[in-house]
Amino acid sequence: MSRRLVVSEIFLSIQGESTYAGLPCVFVRLTGCDLRCSYCDTAYAFSGGREMSLAAVRAEVRRLAEPFLCSKARVGKLKLPLVELTGGEPLLQRSALDLMKQLCDDGFVVLLETNGAHDIGCVDPRVRRIVDIKCPSSGEAHRNRWDNIRHLKQADEVKFVIGTVQDYEWAKEQLARYKLARLCTVLFSWAHPLTPAQRVKSLKPVPPDHTPLTQRELAERIIADGLPVRFQVQLHKVIWPAEMRGV
Repeated sequence: MSRRLVVSEIFLSIQGESTYAGLPCVFVRLTGCDLRCSYCDTAYAFSGGREMSLAAVRAEVRRLAEPFLCSKARVGKLKLPLVELTGGEPLLQRSALDLMKQLCDDGFVVLLETNGAHDIGCVDPRVRRIVDIKCPSSGEAHRNRWDNIRHLKQADEVKFVIGTVQDYEWAKEQLARYKLARLCTVLFSWAHPLTPAQRVKSLKPVPPDHTPLTQRELAERIIADGLPVRFQVQLHKVIWPAEMRGV
């Protein structure tokens, strides 16, 4: 197994999504993704990047984390900063499994953001997995790996990115069908519109018969239907320009 990874960027920022939103986090964004979701805002990570050894990645994570490590910063039982592997799609690179294990051994709280098309059963059980379930407007719903549901544990999270009325109704059906809220936290995340700079030709189109849903409408539907889910917006896009990298 290769002991190297192709890395798009490593940076320290505020966690913008999941139940960890608002907490300091070191992001390790890996290069490459096998999906082309209509709303993808990190298409720049589809290719490029630089090859790094696992030791070099860990050293950069520790360098960025140093101020928090020196102060022994915590929020409740969570040691800061968090460390998240994202992409792209981290599970496309097998060495990502080794990196996550080593980061856990280093004492970090490790998150994995994954597109839901790959087996999560091989991930170190200490890692908190945030697993997408692709809705119809993504153009990639056929790639959902439903077998991952049996691997979910309480510390994991499932995320539906919702941009249309049809997405919402579909996500609501899956929530009930698989009883997801009994397994872990479920996120209904509003699909932030892409800026012109973020649009690339390879992304799948939103089906023409879909009806866009605003963030307010999504929140109001969750309330009206009494759903056991957490509404979320991408916090980093509230703070910084939507197309800004390294945040």
